[in-house]
Amino acid sequence: MNVDELNRLPVAWEPDPADFPGTPLGRMAARHGIATFEEVAARAAADPEWFWGAAADDVLRWLRPYDKVLDLSDGPQFPHFFKGGGLNWADYAVDRWVEEGRGDDEAVVWEGDDGSVRTVTYGELKEQIDRAAGAFAARGVGMGDVVALYLPMVPEAVVVVLAAAKIGAVVAPFFSGFGPTPVRERLLDSGARLMVTADGFERRGRLVPMKETFDEAAEDLPGLRNVLVLRRLGRDAPMTAGRDEWWDEALAAAEPVTETPVLDAETPCILLYSSGSTGRPKGCLHTHSGLPFKFAQEARHGYGLDSGDRLLWLTDMGWVMGVYTVTAALSNGATAVLYEGTADHPTPDRLWSLVERHRVTVLGVSPTLVRILAGLGDRWPDAHELPDLRAICSTGEPWNLEPWWWCFRHVGKGRLPIVNMSGGTECGASIVSGSVHRPIKPAGFSGPTLGMAADVFDPDGRSIRGAVGELVVRGPWPGITKGLWDGPERYLQTYWSRYPGNWQQGDFAYVDADGHWFLLGRSDDTIMLAGKRVGPAEIESLLVDDPEVIEAAAVGVPDELKGEALVCFVVLADGADPAEVLPRLEASVVAREGKATRPKAVHAVPALPKTRNGKVLRRVARAVYIGADPGDVTALESPEPLASLPRQANTA
Repeated sequence: MNVDELNRLPVAWEPDPADFPGTPLGRMAARHGIATFEEVAARAAADPEWFWGAAADDVLRWLRPYDKVLDLSDGPQFPHFFKGGGLNWADYAVDRWVEEGRGDDEAVVWEGDDGSVRTVTYGELKEQIDRAAGAFAARGVGMGDVVALYLPMVPEAVVVVLAAAKIGAVVAPFFSGFGPTPVRERLLDSGARLMVTADGFERRGRLVPMKETFDEAAEDLPGLRNVLVLRRLGRDAPMTAGRDEWWDEALAAAEPVTETPVLDAETPCILLYSSGSTGRPKGCLHTHSGLPFKFAQEARHGYGLDSGDRLLWLTDMGWVMGVYTVTAALSNGATAVLYEGTADHPTPDRLWSLVERHRVTVLGVSPTLVRILAGLGDRWPDAHELPDLRAICSTGEPWNLEPWWWCFRHVGKGRLPIVNMSGGTECGASIVSGSVHRPIKPAGFSGPTLGMAADVFDPDGRSIRGAVGELVVRGPWPGITKGLWDGPERYLQTYWSRYPGNWQQGDFAYVDADGHWFLLGRSDDTIMLAGKRVGPAEIESLLVDDPEVIEAAAVGVPDELKGEALVCFVVLADGADPAEVLPRLEASVVAREGKATRPKAVHAVPALPKTRNGKVLRRVARAVYIGADPGDVTALESPEPLASLPRQANTA
């Protein structure tokens, strides 16, 4: 979408102001004498410390009161929130609900690829967490030690995350689809003392042999002394004597940790790896009062997640949204609905039937996932009324208009808000977001997330509106990473060097005259055509407007004459004739954007390189096309698309 199109977008959904007092944010506001969302937003912008203190007291259970909301003695790059405060993620996510008499309420509902279902109550979850914490401690895991998690999206993954947190250890989740090399890289980088993995799981009905993959990754690996193996499938998986034990046997023999220790608010609890464009991935370290709190807070105040809600996000525990699902649901006393399989297996309506069957109230998707499901036809979501669903959430990448409207009309039935969020693993938060308390425009964000001092800068660091610029944050927030695992230099260079004192997110942003925000893609994905900056999402939106195009990726490649030229990759619908469609797409780009943007090539490909949560990796497609090093590709769901990508002719 270009700026002119953004300026013409209508409001697609509006809230009823009468609903605000009954929402979690409305109840918090009332305790502070505030009656409307606009008043909350204005006070949060004017006095962020007030907001973070009020939000923390609304979401968390403090085991020791904090002395000060914010200390900037080490600069905005390293803020200290809630100094002196004591708490524990396991306590405010699980223990407190059991103590309040909600032990029989559903904490986790899980469905496997094969259709099997399990339910875990808060009481059962607490018992499993306590036993796992005891098993970890018995194997020498203590404060600051790293517990690696390499599991499918199963209830035991929740147990591992919170059991590690309970005893002050740090959990490092790995993507369940990783091969041996990325698993080994992360084990070495994290220095994990203990690993929890599984005998395997099924995806699309096919075996994923996790234990064998792990064994190859961990061969002759120093430091990793203990491995607990979950019997997910009951396979006869290989076990290494003296190192490997079965998860169920280890927990049965463990002495439970029933007393939850009070930990300093800044105690690290999770190490999340974010894929870099080159070199090794970035390890982002987060604390008990950081990312887990911030995710729970923005879910509570952004789309009203409350006790009684049921949250499903189609993701993996190795991605940030896996952790988001756990802490957003449990820290608000809601139910986390976990799904191990894919959205369209064994039938194209698997996701919609899952949402209906488990009475999901909040569904999290990615724009790419919606594009894929839209390509399967309207009849699949139309066959499901989804009566319990009240909000659809989205993150991962910018939307194109056509799939956004498809989701709004066919999934949301024209009545539900699509709450976009954009942030990242490093910032441990969303920076801009939609809200059930504010009007929503297609593919847009209602504004900065509450408490986030988001802005748009021009190249000289001036705040701008009505023009495309860099998304930045002008003040600190809970959730920001405590630097990177390999030290502060890379962290400071990546996020703080271009606009000193301001966080640079790496996204292009635009704010329209009505105050609605739009993201136009990664700034490092920008294509310079004839001296004009063009965001790939702008070209891709045009391409997917064609009824025979399911997905598209646009990249800039070196060109001797122009400096940079446009190359497009498209996934076509079944039965589409490339000889007919590709010239039509080229002509459409020229007609809309001008002759200077004529693509150097438009290629039909069977699939685009993507992460499992649906993010298209344009830099990887570009690198393969020009014959360059694609950098870190461990986030890919499958390497198969790389083999089918075309190569530029006459590449040296």
